[in-house]
Amino acid sequence: MRQVILQLAVSLDGYIEGPGGEYDWCFTDQDYGMTAFLQRVDSVFYGRKSYELAVATGAAGVGAGAGWSHLREYVFSNSLQHVPPGATLISGDIGAAVRRIKQEPGKDIWLWGGASLTASLLALGLVDELRLAVHPLLLGGGKPLFPPLATRRTLTLLDAQTYSSGLVSLAYALPS
Repeated sequence: MRQVILQLAVSLDGYIEGPGGEYDWCFTDQDYGMTAFLQRVDSVFYGRKSYELAVATGAAGVGAGAGWSHLREYVFSNSLQHVPPGATLISGDIGAAVRRIKQEPGKDIWLWGGASLTASLLALGLVDELRLAVHPLLLGGGKPLFPPLATRRTLTLLDAQTYSSGLVSLAYALPS
């Protein structure tokens, strides 16, 4: 079965966006394992806001950024009526949709964001792995990676890698 993997950048104090919604603090001076990760996945899950951001920055949609063009795109939204050709719109019961997609043949699935979609999929137990690029900086505010959780979750460390920039890449399995 395919796995859903949350792969993203996070500040040391736990934020995925700065106080103004900015993400200009994310390191881009090295590959940080992204080339290998992109070979592991063939699909990407976006919430509506994250998809619109990815399209605006050239990472998603027609003419997607280098290394991303092979990804099948799923956009989760109850407000959008359509998405461009090549993307699939998911609305309604996202749990059933994700369980179905996980059963389809293919590689793993990148949960790119956003915060609402991530929280929903975590609450449904549909995220299999967390891959966090922990940046050595304190943003002091912004959008937290995790909302308050209803229950404690114990994770299993799969991998840890440090980089010369001080960034630490951590991979954890979530209990099934």
